[in-house]
Amino acid sequence: MERTPIPVLTVQTAPYEDQRPTGGGGLRRPTALFESQRNYLPNFVQSLLSSVDLRDRQGCTMVVGSDGRYFSKTAIEIVVQMAAANGVSGPLALPPSPRGLPPCPHRLLLAGGKRGAVPRECREPSFNKNDPPHFLLLTGPAPDIVSDKIYQISKTLEEYAICPDLRVDLSRLGRQEFDLENKFKPFRVEIVDSVDIYLNLLRNIFDFSAIRNLLTGPNQIKIRIDAMNGVMGPYVRRILCDELGAPANSAINCIPLEDFGGQPPDPNLTYATALLEAMRGGEYGFGAAFDADGDRYMILGQNGFFVNASDSLAIIAAHLSCIPYFCHMGVRGFGRSMPTSTALDK
Repeated sequence: MERTPIPVLTVQTAPYEDQRPTGGGGLRRPTALFESQRNYLPNFVQSLLSSVDLRDRQGCTMVVGSDGRYFSKTAIEIVVQMAAANGVSGPLALPPSPRGLPPCPHRLLLAGGKRGAVPRECREPSFNKNDPPHFLLLTGPAPDIVSDKIYQISKTLEEYAICPDLRVDLSRLGRQEFDLENKFKPFRVEIVDSVDIYLNLLRNIFDFSAIRNLLTGPNQIKIRIDAMNGVMGPYVRRILCDELGAPANSAINCIPLEDFGGQPPDPNLTYATALLEAMRGGEYGFGAAFDADGDRYMILGQNGFFVNASDSLAIIAAHLSCIPYFCHMGVRGFGRSMPTSTALDK
């Protein structure tokens, strides 16, 4: 039985004046704004897509990621529907599911690069204590000329293209194909297990045998890892528990939740209180907490000793000979932000 082609619609809209990408090329606004303002999300997605030449769009694959927060699933669906209507070959969609996904740009680049994709769209969080939940559309660390082009398009936008009847099953791994009106090729969406991709990369970077022995051998240390109900949870369980042998109770708050369990997933002494109290008891020799998308962390030593991020970087630098990747590839330098300490220098 032949499938009826999915219609491609052109929707009339009105431009917004506040959609200038900032902060690494992203649009960071309260989630309520995306929900309440008519076409606010489609407008920006169309501006982003229109900034790429149609010929380039037809030859690229878009990567879609998320930290799993509220509104993420709806946004992913809209982005995929608009990518189809705008001639993108096919997104490599990475859903907010229990399998985990590559939310931050680094893991997006990893997952996309492994599949021959060019990341065009992802989502990052904002955790300002007094602000409502934020939602960020990130085009990557774009140069000003790219951000300005997106902004100029957004100010004059009169219509956008979308396939509203296109429904992707974000919970099912594998490829899904859709026939679109006026399109010669089927539109493809691939749902991938980014945890597996990431794990395979880590195997080539670190000495898994040494780490496994540290966690399970005769002189093992007990660890406590808090994923703070962000999408790092599946990574923590799969890598530290399943692969490296840490007991299952070593990992807490590993189920990704849309509201992060009601607490800001900010890995610091103020919000990671459950981890802090557990570490203060002296039972565990190493503790860590991750933010929702896994690009920030906090490390605690025995009895709750706080390890400054600058110190942890310095410790890694001092023990490069223990990390196979650096032994093989060498080191080109170390990166840190302006306010950090001089531990790395020492």
